[in-house]
Amino acid sequence: MLRWGIFSAAALLIAVALPAAAQSPNPLPEGIQIGLSTDAVSITAGFSGADLTIFGSLENPDPLVARQGRYDVIVVLEGPPRPVVVRRKDRVLGVWVNLESETFENVPVSYSVATTRPLQDITEPNSYKQLSLGASNLYMQPAEVTDSPATIEEFTVALRERKAATGLYSENVGGVQFLSQNLFRATVRLAPNVPVGTHKARAFLFKSGLFLKESSAQLEIRKSGFEQSIFRVAHDYSFLYGVFSVSLAMITGWLGRLIFRRD
Repeated sequence: MLRWGIFSAAALLIAVALPAAAQSPNPLPEGIQIGLSTDAVSITAGFSGADLTIFGSLENPDPLVARQGRYDVIVVLEGPPRPVVVRRKDRVLGVWVNLESETFENVPVSYSVATTRPLQDITEPNSYKQLSLGASNLYMQPAEVTDSPATIEEFTVALRERKAATGLYSENVGGVQFLSQNLFRATVRLAPNVPVGTHKARAFLFKSGLFLKESSAQLEIRKSGFEQSIFRVAHDYSFLYGVFSVSLAMITGWLGRLIFRRD
């Protein structure tokens, strides 16, 4: 009787455990991957901006969560970091002049965001701050840390507003669309004045407002044709390029004076 009782109890435990294991829809952790159709984009002098499409997939998504639309993806295309000088103009004796300036280091030249929904509907503001996600949460490092916090904040706000006004910082709500339960497509905007260099594409996965995983890929943006030749000469032979530019300006001015002078 004792052996039979032990066997019955064990059988009962197995019978209960098997359905429970079968009902577990997602034993593996979710992840995210993105891929670019090309690792380089060439632009010319007539480039007027374009939409860049980035494809991605979720790894081991929970079918129930996917059907309920509780997965969110935010895709960012971040330009190369460079120092930026922000100047403030004031009117002095009827003339606008630069009086104050602030220099920021390692500022992304461009920053394009695409989301499944408005940012405020995806997660809490503190999560964005911890991830440095979104133009308003990028840390702008001042070169002079001795300046007052109020001054730094003022110039930081002006820097973000200037970037947004020129189209270098943009946000595309609804720019990420799920094609199936695990495949998605993101559309980010390349501004007409997008900088050349190495850009970084990053994808952030959220589940019911909680951040899960991040994936990244690199994209090279470069000039092509005659513009690329000029760009390469200007960087490889900067001194000679400067001398040539000044000489060309002087010759052009001299010729213009000869052509349009009045006898």
